Amino acid sequence: MPDVPAPSVPAWLPARVQRWLAPLLRIPPLRPWRITAAFAVAVATDAAQLALGWWVADEALDLAAMALTIWLLGFHVLLLPTFAIELIPVADMLPTWTGCVGLVVAHRRQQARRAADAARGTAA
Repeated sequence: MPDVPAPSVPAWLPARVQRWLAPLLRIPPLRPWRITAAFAVAVATDAAQLALGWWVADEALDLAAMALTIWLLGFHVLLLPTFAIELIPVADMLPTWTGCVGLVVAHRRQQARRAADAARGTAA
């Protein structure tokens, strides 16, 4: 699949902030190993939170899951509400990271298909 263009950094931000944000907003190519690794991180995080409950700092697991998911799949706005939902005491027992990774992968594939169609000159 072709690479999905990265969203641009807003021009109104200072140059130093633009340089800092640009690598974070880069969308890496969606490869099978990235998808597998992202799902592995998500499932492991959800399983650890379910098995350990509140005994271990859930927020540390959530931060690690979010950072690894961003590194593997690129930043997506769905990661923010997933992280926020994990802060709610009972809702953190749901497999939210696994669901989020599934939605992000589906959205990235759809973006790649649209980019390929646009490159060929066909309508989606």
